[in-house]
Amino acid sequence: MQRYTQRWMIAVVVAGVLLAGFGWTGCRQATPPGAATSAAAAHALRYHCPMHPTIVSDTPGDCPICGMALVPIPPQAPPAPATPAGPAASRGADGVAGRSVVTLSAERRSLLGVRSEPVRAQRIEKSLRTVGRVAPDERRLAHFHTRFEGTVEHLYVDYTGMFVKKGDPLLSIYSPELVATQQEYLLALKAQKQLGASAIPSVAQGGANLLEAARQRLLQWDVRAEDIAEMERTGTPKRTFDLYAEVSGYVVQKNVVHGMRVMPSETLFDISDLSRLWVMADVYDTDLGVVRLGMPAEVSLSSVPGRVWRGTVTNISPTLDDKTRTIKVRIEVANQDGVLKPDMFGDVWLRNDLGMGLVVPESAVVDTGDRLLVFLDRPDGSLEPREIQTGVKLADGYQVLKGLAKGDRVVTAANFLLDSESSLKAALSAIKASSPAAPAPEKR
Repeated sequence: MQRYTQRWMIAVVVAGVLLAGFGWTGCRQATPPGAATSAAAAHALRYHCPMHPTIVSDTPGDCPICGMALVPIPPQAPPAPATPAGPAASRGADGVAGRSVVTLSAERRSLLGVRSEPVRAQRIEKSLRTVGRVAPDERRLAHFHTRFEGTVEHLYVDYTGMFVKKGDPLLSIYSPELVATQQEYLLALKAQKQLGASAIPSVAQGGANLLEAARQRLLQWDVRAEDIAEMERTGTPKRTFDLYAEVSGYVVQKNVVHGMRVMPSETLFDISDLSRLWVMADVYDTDLGVVRLGMPAEVSLSSVPGRVWRGTVTNISPTLDDKTRTIKVRIEVANQDGVLKPDMFGDVWLRNDLGMGLVVPESAVVDTGDRLLVFLDRPDGSLEPREIQTGVKLADGYQVLKGLAKGDRVVTAANFLLDSESSLKAALSAIKASSPAAPAPEKR
């Protein structure tokens, strides 16, 4: 009994499929050539599927594809003419392969929620937000060394972070070698005075050359001209000499203490001018196309709300960090009041002005995987697929480089349903165009 029931159910399903196939054939069967049609028949009521308008029938029934009941076609919205057979049957009006123009009645447009907006022209500014770290300007960093061996007698700069001006004393140093050179200079000075009155020109010139050589040696050891003048006035060498800052800035590193013996190869102080700083921003390699040299940038800190530092991009690193997949972009900003500190983190906006261009809403673009499509809302009510080429991604849409013109209306809602309908219509048209014509019935 159970086996009989299963066979009966299978027979019912097969019969239903065959009936649906015959119904679909009847719906799709074209009018035989040469058949006479009257004016009344031309205006007879016809039916189509709300979801598949290509399914048209002269009698009520169900759609063989989705099973929905066929509805009458309004007189003001006749069905779209059949697409001519041929190689271009599966293309839209603009040559989009695999898509066809879709025509919807006002009722169906309202039912699907189709909405459209015009393509607008506007100034396009691409903004990229990232994070950056404040760093000293390497060109404004000075290392302080001595030019001779010696012992530190006194420190004027005795802590890290102290601000010094150019010409301020840093430390006082004692050097036996420097004392000996002073004595040589005083002897040369005395000899020059004695030999200067000589009647022999070479003797007088030799005394002057000896004095100048001793003087240049002191100058090369950072002994100032005023210290040499004081030594000439007193006639005695100085035991210690003060060494002075060559630049203005903050002492960011101090490697010397009182009584320490120092060598010329040792760095005693690092002095950095923080009036201008670098902000090293991290930019992903996928966003590098937006960044260019000279573009404006803005920096803000969460600790200083409401304030923005403006600068420009002066360098793009030639190497990529393989761990973070980011590239360092250097921004130079002014820091006259010293609010920015090295190693601070801040938010960075990079702004690239691309000029005037066309923009479409993001919801209008259909990404099929291998291309981008939009649907044009034509004045006659048809919806035409159009392939486009986009530029940068904006906050409110996409820049359009190719495929649209200003004033074109693009569908912004229900376009994925339209894409499915357009694709299905193009496929059915291609099948119809490639299928052989039905043979004429034999005469008996």
